[in-house]
Amino acid sequence: MAAPRKYEREFRDRAVRMYRDRLSEGHDSKLGARRHVGSMLDLNPATLRNWVEDAERAEGVRAPSAASRSVDSEEVRALKKRVAELERANDILTTASAFFARAELDRRLK
Repeated sequence: MAAPRKYEREFRDRAVRMYRDRLSEGHDSKLGARRHVGSMLDLNPATLRNWVEDAERAEGVRAPSAASRSVDSEEVRALKKRVAELERANDILTTASAFFARAELDRRLK
């Protein structure tokens, strides 16, 4: 596996601009434009796609990534854990209540 390459911000911006120009010309689909620009700049089309998505997020065109939603998902996970604990406690209390009710009935019958 090849080591990841680091690209400067200026190069990334230029690649995204070239991709958008290619799309606006109407020659290619999104994939075709990524492949064309990627071949011109010796860049993987998937890398270019990631850069375009990052640019769209920065501009507010695209929804935030999963990383920015992780705070919400951590809270959801904690709440789900709390619900599971409360359901277990409820089951235990229901079982105990039935046990003691049966014991009380047995005591009265004797």
